[in-house]
Amino acid sequence: MVIDMNKHKPWIETSYHGVITENMDTVLLDPPLVALDKDAPVPYAGEICAFMIHGQEAPFEAVVLNKTSGEGVLRAKGLVDCETQKEYTFVIQAYDCGAGANGVGWKKSHKAVVHIQVDDVNEFSPVFREAVYHAAVTEGKIYDSILQVEAWDQDCSPQYSQICNYDIVTSDTPFAIDRNGNIRNTERLSYDKQLRYKIMVTAFDCGQKRATESVAVHIDVKPVCKPGWQGWNKRMDYEPGTGSKQLFPKMHLETCDGPLSAVRAMVELQTSHIGKGCDRETYSEKSLQKLCGAASGSTDLLPAPSASTNWTVSLLTDSGRDSDLIFRFDGRQASNVPERVVPQNLTDHFTIATWMKHGPSPGLRAEKETLLCNSDKTEMNRHHYSLYVHNCRLVFLLRRDFTQVDTFRPAEFHWKLEQICDKEWHYYVINVEFPAVMLFVDGVTYEPYLVTDDWPIHPSSIDTQLTVGACWQGGEVSTPRFTQYFRGSLTGLTIRPGKIETQKVISCLQACKEGLDINSLESLGKDIKFHFNPAQSVLVMEGEDLESVNTAMGKVSYINSRQFPTAGLRRLHITTTVQCFGEDICISIPDIKAVVIVLPPSEPRITIAGSDRLVKPSADLRGATGVAPFKELRITSTVTKSDGVPFSAGTVHRPGVLEVMHNLDYCDVLVIGEELNPEHESLEIHHSSLIGKHLDATNSTSGISIYGVDSMAHYEEALRQVRYRNWRPETLTNRRFRLTCSELNGRYTSNEFNLEISVLHNSAPVEHVNHMAVQSQYMRPVHHPLIVHTLNSHISGTPPAATVVIVICIAALVVIVVLGIYRLHSTHQDGSKREEDGAKDPKTDWDDSTLTITVNPMEAVEEVVRDEEEDDDEEEEDDEQAGDMSAESGDSDETEEEEEEDEREVKEGKQKSKLEWDSSSITY
Repeated sequence: MVIDMNKHKPWIETSYHGVITENMDTVLLDPPLVALDKDAPVPYAGEICAFMIHGQEAPFEAVVLNKTSGEGVLRAKGLVDCETQKEYTFVIQAYDCGAGANGVGWKKSHKAVVHIQVDDVNEFSPVFREAVYHAAVTEGKIYDSILQVEAWDQDCSPQYSQICNYDIVTSDTPFAIDRNGNIRNTERLSYDKQLRYKIMVTAFDCGQKRATESVAVHIDVKPVCKPGWQGWNKRMDYEPGTGSKQLFPKMHLETCDGPLSAVRAMVELQTSHIGKGCDRETYSEKSLQKLCGAASGSTDLLPAPSASTNWTVSLLTDSGRDSDLIFRFDGRQASNVPERVVPQNLTDHFTIATWMKHGPSPGLRAEKETLLCNSDKTEMNRHHYSLYVHNCRLVFLLRRDFTQVDTFRPAEFHWKLEQICDKEWHYYVINVEFPAVMLFVDGVTYEPYLVTDDWPIHPSSIDTQLTVGACWQGGEVSTPRFTQYFRGSLTGLTIRPGKIETQKVISCLQACKEGLDINSLESLGKDIKFHFNPAQSVLVMEGEDLESVNTAMGKVSYINSRQFPTAGLRRLHITTTVQCFGEDICISIPDIKAVVIVLPPSEPRITIAGSDRLVKPSADLRGATGVAPFKELRITSTVTKSDGVPFSAGTVHRPGVLEVMHNLDYCDVLVIGEELNPEHESLEIHHSSLIGKHLDATNSTSGISIYGVDSMAHYEEALRQVRYRNWRPETLTNRRFRLTCSELNGRYTSNEFNLEISVLHNSAPVEHVNHMAVQSQYMRPVHHPLIVHTLNSHISGTPPAATVVIVICIAALVVIVVLGIYRLHSTHQDGSKREEDGAKDPKTDWDDSTLTITVNPMEAVEEVVRDEEEDDDEEEEDDEQAGDMSAESGDSDETEEEEEEDEREVKEGKQKSKLEWDSSSITY
C-alpha cells in the first residue's frame, strides 16, 4: 500500500541559467530551483528530499530549503575565480522522499542542464608589456605616432581587462598620447636644443583602475640625416708604452640609405710640428749612424757648439723641441769649417747627408741658397763642390780636378721636387759614385732630371775653404766675404768620404717612431684594400661594402715605439669619397679633424753612484796601467708613477717607483781644475774595452767622452775600464774628475758624480839621527820639493804645528853653525882673507889642502858652540820626536824632506868649515 502511494516522479525545469560573483558562494539561478511532485500533499511521496549534481566535478552543491514546497538553492563549495574559469555546465536531478520515513522507494526527476557564469571583480591593475620603451625621431618633423605603448590587465571580463585610457604623467613635454597608447610629438623637435627626452606614461582599465607603476619612454632626437662619420671622439689620449691604441673603435659611416658602390677613406697623421717631422730618436748624429749600422768615418759639419767645435757657436739654434739640435739660417749667418775638420780625401765615392726644412724663396728669380760650399780661400772664386737650392730646385755641384784628360765631365746635378719648398722636414742623402749621383729623399730614390757638364778645375796651390750656410768668396772682390746665404733650417749635415750609404741605413736614419697602424690585419675582409706611405703617416683604405669599411676603420690605431716619446698633440685628418651606382661621386662626406694627445712619459732619473774618494800610492799612478777611478761605478735609472701602482716583485724600491733599463748615448768624464798635461799624465780607455759594444770614445786634455747608443750595463763596463796614469806624480796631491751621462742627446741627464783621487807619497822609514854628528861619505843628498802634499787632515803625514817647529829648529841650527864659523874667523884674523877666497872656489881649495887634513874640524866647532846649543838641541830633539810620533804610521814625506834639508845644510856647513880650517892651517 506504501508503494502505491508514491506514484509520480518529481518535476523540475529542463534548463537553468545562473550567475555567481567570483569569491562569493551563492548562485543566482533563473528560473529558481524548485522541484514539484504530484503525490503531494502525501507525506514523503510528495516531498523533495535532495538535488543531485552530475558531471564535470563542478565545485557546486544543491541544497533543499523546503521539502514540502520543493525549493532549493545552488551554492559554491569553495571560492570561484573568474580568471581560472568563467563558465560551468553540469546536470541536476531532484529526488523525492520515497514511500516512507526510511526513504525507501524514492523517485528521481529527469535531468536538467545548468549553465553558470562567473561574474568578474576588478581586482587587478594594468601592467605595461615592456619595462622601458625607446624611440628615435628626426628633428624638424611632426609624427602621427612615434611609438605605441601597450598595457594589459589580468581580470577576466572585458570591462575590467580592457585598457580604456593612457596618460602622460610627466608635465611640460612636447608629446601627447591617445587611448590606444600611440605617442606623438606636439611640436617640432630640435637636435641642438635637446638630444633626448624621458617621459613617464600610465594606463587605466575600463573600471578606471590605474596601473601601479608608470613606464619610462626614452625618445632620442636625431639630427637631419647628413652623410658622414658618426660615433668618433675629437680627442684620444695616448699613454706612452701602451703599444697600439685604436683611434675610432665605434666609428661608422652614415650614408642616409644612399645606394653606394665604393668607399675610399684616407687617414692622415700630421706630425710636422714634432721635431724633424715626427717623433724620431734624438740621439746624436754619430750615435744614430752607429745604431743604424752606417759606415764609420763621417764628419759632422754642424755639431753642437763646444770648446772643440766652436765654429757653430755663432749660428742660431733651436733646441726647444725634445733636445733635437736644429740650426736656423735667416740669410745672414754662415760658418767656416776649420781645416782640421774638413775631409781631405774625397774620392769618386762619398756621401753627403742632411736634414733640411726649406720654403720658397722671395722674388721671382731668387738667388742661390747654399747649404754647403767648398771654394777657393783666396785669389780666385772657384767652387770645387757645393750643395745649394735655387728656385725650389736642389743642385749638387762637383768640379773634378784635372788629372789626365782635359775634357767635359758631369759637374752639376739638378733635382726638381716639391719637398724642397714645402716647409717640412725631409732627409736628403746624396750618394756619389762618379759620374753617377743619386739623391734619396726620405728614403725614396730620385735621379737628376738634368746633368750639366763642365771643364775640370786645373790644379793650383790655392787653399780651399769649406763653409756651411753660405759660400766663401775669397777672390774677385776687394774684401773676402760670404755670399749666397741659405734661408731655412738644417741639422745632421755630414760628409762621409770613400763610401756611399745603403738604402737600408738611410731608411733607418730617417725612420719615424710613431705612425698609424692596423690591428688584426688578418681580420680585415678580402674586399678591403689598404696602403701606407713609407712613414706610415698616411693610410688609404678602399672597399665596396659599407659594413666592411666601418669594421676596417674601427681597427685604425696610433702607435709610438719610443720609450720616452715627445708629449703633445698630433692632428688627425680623415677625407672620404663615396661612389654610387652609375655616378662618379654622389654623396659628400665631411672631413674629420681630431687630435691624439701623447701624455708626458714618466721621466727617468739617472743616478750615478760609487766611491767618490780614492787614495792611491804614487807607485800605482806610475804603473803601466795606472789606476781605474770608476771601478766601483753603478748606474741606475728609476721612474716614478703618480698612481703608485705596484710593479713586479723585485723592481719596486718604494711605492710607485720602478727601476727601468734603457739606453744611454754618452758619458763624459771631465777634469776639474787644470787640464791634463800630456807630457806626464793621461786619461784613456783601451779600445779592447769597447769591442762588442755600440760605443766609441774620444779623449783630450779636458777629459774623455764615451758615446754611442747602448745599454747602461755596457756603459758601466766601459767606464770601469777608464784608466788614469801619471808617470811623474811627485808634485801631485790630488786629481778631481766629474762624470755625467745622458739619454736622448741630453734630454735626460744624470747627476754630476764627482770623484777625487788623492796621491799618497810613501817613503822607507829612517831612524832619526843627528845629522851634524856624522855624515857618511856614501850618502847622497836627494832633493824633495818643500811643498806640503796634503788633501785633508786624514791624509796629512805631519801636523801643521810640528812642521812649523821643525822649520824653526833648522833655522836656529843654521844660525849656530854660522856663529861657530864666525868665532873661528876671529881667532885666525891674519888668514881670514885667504879663507874667504877659498870659500868661493871650494873645489880648488879642497884639492890643494887635501894632504893637510888630519882631523875633523867640526869637532872643534862643536866644542866651541856646544854650551850654546845644548838647550836648543834638547828642544829640537823633543820637537822632532813629537813629529816622528805623529807620522810614525805613515812615514811622513814632509819629515823626510825636512831631514833632507837639515842634511843638506849641515853638509854645506861642514864643507865650508873644513875648507876654512885647511886654508888657515897653511898660513900657520
